Amino acid sequence: MFDAEGLAHAKRDRTYNSRLAQELGKWGEALGVPRLHDALFRACFASAENIGDVEVLVRVASSVGLPADEARRVLSERTFRAAVDGDWARARELGVTGVPTYIMGGARVVGAHPYGALEEFVTSMGVRKRARS
Repeated sequence: MFDAEGLAHAKRDRTYNSRLAQELGKWGEALGVPRLHDALFRACFASAENIGDVEVLVRVASSVGLPADEARRVLSERTFRAAVDGDWARARELGVTGVPTYIMGGARVVGAHPYGALEEFVTSMGVRKRARS
């Protein structure tokens, strides 16, 4: 699916625990730096890096202009642990069983799907396409 959507990806032979990356991502959100999520995604999927490794995460944070020492502190102190726990609890309440999950009007699509399938899902829920300006 990466190829079909023209997205860069690397061959991965293992999956790393993403918990610390999720906590770092919440820190990025709190600072108003959502591009950290994109950088973490690229590190994991385009570069097949170990996003469970603190030094990898600190480097990724630095790559988007965030201070390395602050990133290291956030990770060592687990500053955003509770926020991620809250996200996980909310996901369980919503019945999320996989990533990504799209929920609209009580219906859901679970897992990675081509753009056309997602477009069909939202239009089936009554969303109309906007005219391009």
